[in-house]
Amino acid sequence: MKEVLTTQVKEYPLFSRGKVRDVYDLGDRLLIVATDRLSAFDVVLPNGIPGRGVMLTAVSVFWFNFLKDIVPSHLIAADIDQFPADLHKYRDDLEGRSMIVHKAKRVDVECIVRGYISGSLWKEYKTAVAAGTSVVHGMTFPSDLKESDRLPEPIFTPSTKAESGHDENISFDRMVALVGEETARLCRDTTLAIYAKASDYALNRGIIIADTKFEFGYVEGRFTLIDEALSPDSSRFWPVDSYRQGQSQPSFDKQIIRDYLETLDWDKTYPAPVLPKDVVQKASEKYQEVVARLTR
Repeated sequence: MKEVLTTQVKEYPLFSRGKVRDVYDLGDRLLIVATDRLSAFDVVLPNGIPGRGVMLTAVSVFWFNFLKDIVPSHLIAADIDQFPADLHKYRDDLEGRSMIVHKAKRVDVECIVRGYISGSLWKEYKTAVAAGTSVVHGMTFPSDLKESDRLPEPIFTPSTKAESGHDENISFDRMVALVGEETARLCRDTTLAIYAKASDYALNRGIIIADTKFEFGYVEGRFTLIDEALSPDSSRFWPVDSYRQGQSQPSFDKQIIRDYLETLDWDKTYPAPVLPKDVVQKASEKYQEVVARLTR
């Protein structure tokens, strides 16, 4: 599959170019293009995973449709034949990896839901327990949790949305102060409802959704799911058949890339090293497996 690392759609101004996505301004709509760019440790790598943007888009489009009974999404079209005619000349770069979406007034908080204790929450929990408490961000946890344990019930752990650097986990009360009580409650309740439906679905297909994050906004005053949904980039996916409590888990995301980079003498600053073909291939296979399990 052709590798697309950057796009140039000359008819429309560039709205933003992130680590993965190129976004163009179509007036009252946006064109979002998921490239094959790949980042690790907040650094964009010089080579990507061919077809990765196609796979990320396929997963998000599937979830937007699957979850529409809970919350509408910003998706208008993902079929290039339904795009404006002046975009058809870019078919080679856009087909399968792009969406036209409504513009939204974004809620500037990352909405994270966790069904299992892992990642940053596990680190914060260990620190709290070592200090003699099991309270993290205003929530009281069992004092005997092990890494990767399933939590008694899914929890909502929002974070700030940093334009650069790392996001910061915050309490729900802090979120209320930032975005208002009504919006905070909508974010929390919708996030938990999505997770309940999606995690049950994924579990039946051999995937544990350990945690995931969402972005929401308002489209003409209507609360809406935006950005992406339940992709390997925004979620921690674990295979059911290899899940073991008390340890880190193999995953379906780009952990293979991170693990490889950790073996190198690289200081995790720009420029990043080029990934070897075998590492790219292994990561690609993980993405392909997620798409196959979830969308077919």
